[in-house]
Amino acid sequence: MYYIVDTRKSFEQAATDLAAVVTHNGFGVLHIHDLGATLRGKGIEFGDECKVFEVCNPQQAAKVLSTDMRLNMALPCRISVFTEDAKTRIGLIRPLPMLTALSDDPGLIQVAREVEASMIKIVDDTK
Repeated sequence: MYYIVDTRKSFEQAATDLAAVVTHNGFGVLHIHDLGATLRGKGIEFGDECKVFEVCNPQQAAKVLSTDMRLNMALPCRISVFTEDAKTRIGLIRPLPMLTALSDDPGLIQVAREVEASMIKIVDDTK
């Protein structure tokens, strides 16, 4: 269900590189949530770092929505850069099992496979 890789890059370098790789692979970064900073800003002790990138390929998103409009609640896709056990990690929830769990439309399978392959490539290229 998850695809997570470790990187030797610092958290900040991995986050910076991810933004560039996303764009290079035909996706756009819609928003970056800095969960670590948000939690610390609310007075919560949180020692790790975590940035969640909302990413989207408009053509693929349109295919998903035209197949099953309810899937708007699963979009956009997310890729996270985070620290855990003193390591920097990059990961995502795989689109294929997630989307097929939410819809039984067979037309969705190919789109989900394509999106998943692209997102795994983005993570691997960022690593």
